[in-house]
Amino acid sequence: MRKKIKIAQNGHNTIYEERRKSMCELFGVDSAKKIPLNELLREFFSDGTEHPHGWGMAFFYGNAVSLEKQPQSAVTSNYLKQRLRAKIETDKMIAHIRLATRGTMDYENTHPFVMRDNYDRTWTLAHNGTIFESEVLEPFVAAEDGDTDSERILCYIIDQVNAAQDEKGAALTKEERFALLNRIILEIAPENKLNLLIFDGEIMYVHTNYKDSLYRCRKDTAIVMATRPLDRDKWKNVPMNQLLAYEDGKLIYTGTKHEYEFVDSEEKMHMLFLDFANL
Repeated sequence: MRKKIKIAQNGHNTIYEERRKSMCELFGVDSAKKIPLNELLREFFSDGTEHPHGWGMAFFYGNAVSLEKQPQSAVTSNYLKQRLRAKIETDKMIAHIRLATRGTMDYENTHPFVMRDNYDRTWTLAHNGTIFESEVLEPFVAAEDGDTDSERILCYIIDQVNAAQDEKGAALTKEERFALLNRIILEIAPENKLNLLIFDGEIMYVHTNYKDSLYRCRKDTAIVMATRPLDRDKWKNVPMNQLLAYEDGKLIYTGTKHEYEFVDSEEKMHMLFLDFANL
């Protein structure tokens, strides 16, 4: 059984015990300088037993991405064990462990996902949650490499970025990119469980609409995000129902506050059970 981690929240000491949800787990870092991550990553990937369908890490060097992922449990990966023994220090990264609800256990379905837009900007996305309803994502079923609803989100983002840049005749500014992602969040959040970490080579975008499922912690110049608190530092809930944007560890933009909180229902859980049974 996972040990309980005491965290301070809203001025009170509480005990956080992980709820077993039908969702993946996220980890992200955005910082002005490199920070050591081995201990946090070991704790994060220790949940691989309950999330056995894949693990991945994306490290960012400007617009370049170093992607490492496997369609297997993090706790059984010899590669990951060796990787975590070596020193890991970085200023920007996204990691993910997968509990599949949709999409087979393949490399193509393992997060994070990476794509380039028509001005050669690299976009990286990791998602936990499920898309139950979204007409705007359906056209991208044929375009994605795998068969996850998560990859379709990135396909749609790239499609919309490309369209906006074609219309402008130039690359979007960071303000314009944020405004576009804010609009996309408002489009796809209704009726869907939408926890996202997205990096565009400059900005780290963060969104959650599911209670107590994404936390943040300040560590020196870094902001660290995770599905659950990973140590005894002061972790706080990421504000819900609003897109956030960080640059070098600083919050630079906040999006439109919406009312599309996802709440579990018997109908949605039945849909997930049927999808999981068909994997």
